[in-house]
Amino acid sequence: MNRPNLILATDLDGTFLGGDEEHRAALYHHISTRDDALLIFVTGRDIDFIADLIRSPGMPRPHYIVGDIGTSVFHGQTLMPVAELEAPITAAWNDAGDRVKRLLASEPGLVLQETPFRHRVSYDYDPALLSPRSVAKVEAAGFDCLLSADRFFDVLPRGVSKGPTLLRLVETLGLDSENVLVAGDTMNDLSLFQTGLKGVAVGNSEPRLKAAIRGMKNVYSSSSPGAAGIADAIRHFSFKGGPRHEQIVTGHRLSSTAQ
Repeated sequence: MNRPNLILATDLDGTFLGGDEEHRAALYHHISTRDDALLIFVTGRDIDFIADLIRSPGMPRPHYIVGDIGTSVFHGQTLMPVAELEAPITAAWNDAGDRVKRLLASEPGLVLQETPFRHRVSYDYDPALLSPRSVAKVEAAGFDCLLSADRFFDVLPRGVSKGPTLLRLVETLGLDSENVLVAGDTMNDLSLFQTGLKGVAVGNSEPRLKAAIRGMKNVYSSSSPGAAGIADAIRHFSFKGGPRHEQIVTGHRLSSTAQ
C-alpha cells in the first residue's frame, strides 16, 4: 500500500487560514493537487465551523479533523466522530461541563464562550483580571487548563490536547511519523511540537509560543506568516512529491458515531 509523503497536520486560525490571499491560494492548490498528501485539521474550532469552512471555494477538504483542541476527532468526508479515538476522551471528561462551569462561576476575568463543546469548557479571559487561583482550581479538580493568545482559557480532560490526540490518530492509521508536518501559531499548538514530530511555528506566532519552542530541534521557526510559513516549512523539510496514496485513508477502518 502506498503511503503519503506529506501528512500536514495544521492549526487553522493564524496558520492554515493565516497570511495573505495569494499565499493561501498557492498552498491550498499545492495540497489539493499533490497525490501523496494527507491533510488533517488540528484546531480549537468546532465541527460546525469546519463544515462551513470546507464549503469555501478553493478550500481543501481534510481527510481527518482533530477539533476542539484535541477533544474531538472527525472523519473529513462524513464529518462524523471517530468512535474509537473519542471513546477515551469521553471517558476522561465524564460529562464534566456543568461541574466546571459551577467551579469557575465566580472567578474574575472569565467570560463563558457560547459554543456548546462536548468535551471541554472554554472562556474568553482578560489577562488584567485573571487570577492564578482560577488555573489552580481547575488543576486541583483533575482537569488541564490551557491559556493561549492572551485571550482563551480552556478547560480540558486531563492529558488531552492537540498533540496526544494527533499521535493516536497517526498511530491508529499506521502512518509514518517521519512524514508528518505539524503547524501552529499559539500556545494551544505547543503540544503538537512536544510530540517530537517535524513542526513549523509560523512567523506570526505568539511570543509565548516562540519562547516555549526555543531549543526544540524538531521545530522550524519560519519568518513567513500563516500559509506562507507552512509552504516555507514544506520546502525546509523537503517534503517532495511521491506516489499516489488514495487508499491510505481506508487502510484502517475507523468507525463513526452519530453526533
